[in-house]
Amino acid sequence: MRDFHHPGRSAAYAENGMCATSHPLAAQTAIATLQAGGNAVDAAIAGAVLLGLCEPAMTGMGGDCFVLIKPAGSEDIIALNGSGRAPAALTGAALRAQGHTKMPVFGHPAAVTIPGAIDAFCRLSADHGRLGLDAVLAPTIHYAEAGVPAAPRAQFDWTHHHDTMTPTARRHYLIDGKPPRLGERFRHPGQAEVLRRVAKEGRKGFYEGEVAEDMVASLRALGGVHTLEDFAGTACDYTTPVSGTYKGIELVEHPPNGQGATAILLSNILAEFDLPSMDPWGVERAHIEAEATKLAYDARDRFLADADHMTRLAYMLDPATARKLASLIDPTRAMASAAALSEETHKETIYLTVIDRDRMAVSLIYSVFKDFGSGIASEKFGVLFQNRGAGFTLEEGHPNEANGGKRPMHTIIPAMLKQDGRVIMPFGVMGGQYQSTGHARMLTNMVDYGLGPQEMIDAPRCFSEYGEMKVEKGYGPAVHQGLADLGHNVSVPQVGIGGAQAIRIDHALGVLEGGSDPRKDGIALGY
Repeated sequence: MRDFHHPGRSAAYAENGMCATSHPLAAQTAIATLQAGGNAVDAAIAGAVLLGLCEPAMTGMGGDCFVLIKPAGSEDIIALNGSGRAPAALTGAALRAQGHTKMPVFGHPAAVTIPGAIDAFCRLSADHGRLGLDAVLAPTIHYAEAGVPAAPRAQFDWTHHHDTMTPTARRHYLIDGKPPRLGERFRHPGQAEVLRRVAKEGRKGFYEGEVAEDMVASLRALGGVHTLEDFAGTACDYTTPVSGTYKGIELVEHPPNGQGATAILLSNILAEFDLPSMDPWGVERAHIEAEATKLAYDARDRFLADADHMTRLAYMLDPATARKLASLIDPTRAMASAAALSEETHKETIYLTVIDRDRMAVSLIYSVFKDFGSGIASEKFGVLFQNRGAGFTLEEGHPNEANGGKRPMHTIIPAMLKQDGRVIMPFGVMGGQYQSTGHARMLTNMVDYGLGPQEMIDAPRCFSEYGEMKVEKGYGPAVHQGLADLGHNVSVPQVGIGGAQAIRIDHALGVLEGGSDPRKDGIALGY
């Protein structure tokens, strides 16, 4: 229970509908869409598209999305993969011949995969929405013309990450060459025009005609191999979710090419340890989670790829795999290399959630990957391109090797929890590589420590990545020192790790309970 002597935020409670996301205007827009007769899909699209304007460092129409949907009157969960593919002419061999040993990240068109989100939003609206694209996109069109005041976390990201942008992107996303000041309105009339065309013409307004021509010409001018045919052929796919069970709670994740299987593997590893006996914010739990993360992510990097090229999904989901990996963890010492330890065992990526009064639930994540994506924007309309191609590898023969028509491994993953066959909580965690660890931490915060949505989000986080263990200030100095004594390379991140949103369904009371991350600008809002 929240201690009202200390600063913090209460969970949001409502009956008829709720949205939890990372910017207040997006949450308010989603709720207004519900109140106007829209359902959770309409509200999720309306809020998500607006986030591309409110938080352009995080997301936008040049990015990808993954969606989980629980229809009204059903407990089944549908997955929609709205991630784009590499242009047909891209080859890992050509990039290696050019001298690349790793995929480019910023400023290089090879990092740009075809944006998939707009196609997915159009498909969602047609298949599951009520209001139509014109109504759903109208709020963002308005704000793109009128402007959105820069919120504190969004302004922080603008300030610290705008240097990766090309001159064209800077023209569209900066104001007089500088990031907007706190509260200064950011306008993007080019985005308004693109959305007007999508509202009128559907996906053709983006993937064909003048907008597509602008995107292709801008990428090819930088040496890209993208074509109009690549854009016109973009198509999202309905897929079957994957899941695993943690102490009676089913964790439902999006299948590959997202890293949801990694979250399930990590949760299965953690199930081999007595977490409830550990101090939730102590050294022991943080150490075990860090070591489990290293092992699960090593498996991810070996096997996870485009679903058409991945052959080891069942292996990653098998609890027996988790037991073998858990046995490699030394409670008294940090491992130097997960890859070396696990070699024998392995021989065989904004978030928004909406629930409506009919209990349709949407778990949606939408991203341009790195801050401001590739840093490349189209010349006329200012579509900022993601750099999801950086998720490929250039290792020859690897299932995730960069090649035309393939989807890269994605970090972004939406999730839902089920208990006794019923959905009890759609949730998601932002933060790039952290997301699988974040899912496991949210799950264990709830199951092992009894925390509600807001409490589990407020709780301190740590994350081991690239040989460094980032530990938030929410942990005491003794924990920082204790982890260092175990051999972890401890550092304090410049900003809190990731972000999260969750809405829990109390089926007995008929009430929704929402939480939103104070590490972002957002809010959980209901009516």
